[in-house]
Amino acid sequence: MRSALFAPITLRGLTVRNRLWVAPMCQYSAEQQDGMPNDWHLVHLGSFARGGAGAVFTEATAVLPEGRISPQDLGLWNDAQRDEFARIVRFIHTQGAAAGIQLAHAGRKASTFRTWDERRDSVPAADGGWATVGPSAIAFGDYAQPAELTREGIGEIVAAFAAAADRAMSAGFDLIEIHAAHGYLLHQFLSPLSNTRTDNYGGSLANRARALLETIDAIRGVVGVDVPVLVRFSATDWIEGGWTLEDTQTVAGWAAGHGADFADISTGGNVPAASIPVGPGYQVPFATAVRASAGIPTAAVGLINDPHQAEHIIATDLADVVMMGRELLRDPNFPLRAAAALGVQLSYAPKQYHRAPIR
Repeated sequence: MRSALFAPITLRGLTVRNRLWVAPMCQYSAEQQDGMPNDWHLVHLGSFARGGAGAVFTEATAVLPEGRISPQDLGLWNDAQRDEFARIVRFIHTQGAAAGIQLAHAGRKASTFRTWDERRDSVPAADGGWATVGPSAIAFGDYAQPAELTREGIGEIVAAFAAAADRAMSAGFDLIEIHAAHGYLLHQFLSPLSNTRTDNYGGSLANRARALLETIDAIRGVVGVDVPVLVRFSATDWIEGGWTLEDTQTVAGWAAGHGADFADISTGGNVPAASIPVGPGYQVPFATAVRASAGIPTAAVGLINDPHQAEHIIATDLADVVMMGRELLRDPNFPLRAAAALGVQLSYAPKQYHRAPIR
């Protein structure tokens, strides 16, 4: 059987073997609080490549120490981290998958406790926390109030994104994703709910998009013409007066004009009080709308957990890629299982597991 989900996709100089990709998922497992990948990340990410995914993305990887979501998050601000990532990338490549990295700065949502910790506020300095920054001095819920970034501080963060992208290239990554979603720093700049600046980084939509577009320019200048650059957007804040789908459509088009190749579409995360109508595939229509308006490929995410559901999304042009998270945590072999359910024979099923074929 021919399958749209298991057809390859080409972005610039890269061809990925299928359209079922691993979404970035925070692991909060850097043991020494130094941003270093370790054996957990090797096995975690490597299992998805072995399980048949097309591309495997790291968790949100901080471009500066103060950009981490939690003290246990990964980073790529030094060469030692780069070298540990290179080990993981090499294994992903041996399994035939592409390796992607999501570069991020958490802004006002940095220095927080892990999701399984009891506390839901900012980590104090005594426990390894730090002072946070944002486009404006507006706190997220019960988190600490951030310091408003200066224009020089914005430039330093843009440069840090570019430096991290350069290290990612040295480590062998195939795709670079810029995290501008889920209420992290670049999303904070985009949304009028978190950005009340009066300089040329605030106010109009063009000004609020400036930090993101400068980041795309800087990264494109480092990675060259053949490497795909993706942007993850939250397509809506889900609250009146916030960031909207129409804003996302406009800025995704601008991002494409600055050298972005792909929009990874999620929603929410910037306002704790937002009411989000969650259900199977609830974010797919946003990916479809951005795809139609911005003229670039998109990824659909969010409670996609059935092979036929994923196939339908690609076969009917609702999106170009399906990114999965929770279902792959439950079963890293989901791509192999999906292929079997769709009647597709894959040449890259692990031969070591031939005694236990997935049917």
